[in-house]
Amino acid sequence: MAHSTPLKLYFGRDLANLLSSKLLEVYPKFDSKSFYKLIDERCDDLELKDRNILFAESLEKTLTGTFGKDLEIFIKILGDKNKEETGMFNNYYHLWPIASYIELYGHKDFHLSMNFCEELTMRFTSEFAVRNLILLNPEESLVYFNKWAISDNFHVRRLASEGIRPKLPWAKKLSLFIDDYEKVFSILEKLKDDDVRYVQKSVANNINDYLKLNEEAAFSLLEEWSKFKSKNTFWTIKHALRNYKRKKDPRAMDIIDKSAKLNNIESYR
Repeated sequence: MAHSTPLKLYFGRDLANLLSSKLLEVYPKFDSKSFYKLIDERCDDLELKDRNILFAESLEKTLTGTFGKDLEIFIKILGDKNKEETGMFNNYYHLWPIASYIELYGHKDFHLSMNFCEELTMRFTSEFAVRNLILLNPEESLVYFNKWAISDNFHVRRLASEGIRPKLPWAKKLSLFIDDYEKVFSILEKLKDDDVRYVQKSVANNINDYLKLNEEAAFSLLEEWSKFKSKNTFWTIKHALRNYKRKKDPRAMDIIDKSAKLNNIESYR
């Protein structure tokens, strides 16, 4: 994907043809002509988000007509797992409409959708797709997030944090755990010493969200983490407190100092 081209333009006729060819390989009955027509007639006037919604709605209209069977087809075109920490919006951008499909229709089968999100996030990302599923079934969702937090796959571990961020960019605000934060923090606890920077950034950003919404709870968590000897945890703490660090906030600097000394880190300011 060329960065000079507006992102929304990748979600038009060329992508309709690309998805059609992939789907026809695994499901010859796919009504590719009707699918292309639905995209062709409406995509020009739409922005990125609405283009993805159009693709998702068009897939729902032209595939099998059964949610579970559609997922069986989608799983066959996901391709190889992404081994890198980046590339989901470049090398796997064609899977975004499938993520939008889950976002729109995942309520039809909660457990099938959550399991599919685990597979999808190893190629593209499921951070947007899981939001409505969390709202649909908060307690059952947490079972999955706790399991994902100890996955062998770092993309899945990242989803355990990113998917449940209260202020995830481009997504609905997830307010139900702002006061009931212990449930989210217990998941982050499993990730505090993750050795993959991609996961560390997500955990830090999750806490950064809480610093804006429930500051005292977030500070208390970071104070506890400052007692844990781990350079991975130190980096996460420092990144979570980056806005406070710029302002030389005394409480934030004290937490960072404690963690730095515990980990014999000198040049961090």
